[in-house]
Amino acid sequence: MKISSRFSVAIHILVLLECGKDKIFTSEFIAGSVNTNPVVIRRIMGKLKEAGLIDVKSGTGGAHLLKAPEEISLYDVYKAGEVVSAGELFSIHEHPNTDCPVGAKIQGVLEIFLLKAQEAMEQVLKDTSIKDILEIL
Repeated sequence: MKISSRFSVAIHILVLLECGKDKIFTSEFIAGSVNTNPVVIRRIMGKLKEAGLIDVKSGTGGAHLLKAPEEISLYDVYKAGEVVSAGELFSIHEHPNTDCPVGAKIQGVLEIFLLKAQEAMEQVLKDTSIKDILEIL
């Protein structure tokens, strides 16, 4: 299972807003940078606004970060975009054969390790900020 591209698009939007903080970007302009439809941008920006990461001016266009780049973690963006529910990054195949010794136990065993993997990934996101992205860009 892949994490939705909304996550990377949301990061793209935040980085673009910070890089051009003295400019007014419309959803059409941002969509051109991302190479997607402006409606997609507006939906994602709506999620970022709900999460308290950006403010969006309706009508004239324009948005800006509500927090400093170092205060916005990639985990904040990940949660704002509702890319995946808690503990559900990985899908485990349903209905294994319970008459099989592996099939009877595989789901419970996989859940233990895959949850640990999701927690490790989420920790990396918590430790990485928009500022970190800007510094490498």
